Parts: sequence; C-alpha cells; structure tokens
Amino acid sequence: MSCKIDAAIEEYGVDVAQPEYDDVDDYLLRRWRGDDGRPADGYRTLTDWFNKRLLKRVYDDHNRAATGVRLDGEYEALRSDDDLVRREVADDLRGEGIDVEALTASMPSWSTMRHHLKDCLDGAKPTETATSEWELESVRIAADRAAEKAEKAVGSLASKGELVDGETAEVDVDVQLTCPVCHVRTPFREAVDRGYVCREHAESRAEGDPKPIEGRTD
Repeated sequence: MSCKIDAAIEEYGVDVAQPEYDDVDDYLLRRWRGDDGRPADGYRTLTDWFNKRLLKRVYDDHNRAATGVRLDGEYEALRSDDDLVRREVADDLRGEGIDVEALTASMPSWSTMRHHLKDCLDGAKPTETATSEWELESVRIAADRAAEKAEKAVGSLASKGELVDGETAEVDVDVQLTCPVCHVRTPFREAVDRGYVCREHAESRAEGDPKPIEGRTD
C-alpha cells in the first residue's frame, strides 16, 4: 500500500533535478542520512523540498513561471496562518486553472515524511557516535516522541467519535525558540543553522548592550 508521498510522486511526476540521485526516494534517503558528502537534512527540510518540487511540477504543467523566489514565496503563502495572504495566492492559482485544494491536500507533512523514510523505504541512520551533534538529535527525538504520543491520543479520540476524521489527521510537532525580548519565534533547527533566534537582539547582546531592548510583549 503506497503512502501519500508515493501517491504524489505518481500523480504529479515529482522528480529530482540533480543527476547524482537516481530518483526522489534516493534523494530523500541520502539527504536524510547525510551520506552524500553534505550535512544530513531533517524531516522538515526534506518535506519542504518535496512540496516545492511538487509545486514546481504543477506550475510547469500550467505554464506558470516557477523561479526559485516565486516558488519559495508562494509555498510559504499557501502554508501561512494568515487567511488573507493564503487566499490571495490561492485565488491567483485558481485563475490559472490550478486545483488549489487538491494541490495542498497532496502535500505531505513532516510526520508523513518520517513514515515514508522509516517505514516505506526501510531507512535507518548510521549509529550515532560521541562526535555527533547530540543536541540536535536530542531535540529531534523529543519531538518524535511527542508526535507519536499525540498521534495515539488523536486516534483514541477518533475511535470514541469525539474527533471527526481524527484517524486520518496528521500530527505535526514543531519545537520553536522564542526571543526573550521581542518574543519572535523561530523553528529550533532554523535557529541553530543561522546561529541565533532573533538577529536584532542577538547582535545587541553580542555587542554587550547593557540596556534592555524594547520589544513586543504579546
């Protein structure tokens, strides 16, 4: 039985541009394990990559310009919590004959990506060593465990009839860090990759500014 990612690959013809990879599954596995000479990617990074490749295929099929900047911006807009931003892009896509509801429904979550790598592809990472980035791994494991527990709870609610469609819902656990000054929130992995949670206040602290910096309190 194929999973959501297999179905999307088949339906939309999702492919990989780099010739060094055999296909999408080969790319996902090697990037997840980091055995292609580059640092390994996490589930969320791979999920975003896959969904943008899917979006590009749809754009190509409808003769819509698919530059990197446009793809990134419109992908983020489709995932935005801002209804106005999301609706504006969705209406634009519908104007070009794109079934937005079917498109977004076909995009997997990071928990689906985890299932695909571990279960569908029987993937496994090399045994961790003392020199590995244990901090990142610890947070990943904690998020995975939280997601698994949440999935069980959601399934229980669905079986009791207290949560309609709960058995098909996808649980997404995201660890985020909050700036203590302005309360801007940044995904944990993104903060680690760039070395700070909030650029403005990280720079202020690095400069040794002794005065508190005004910021949002909401």
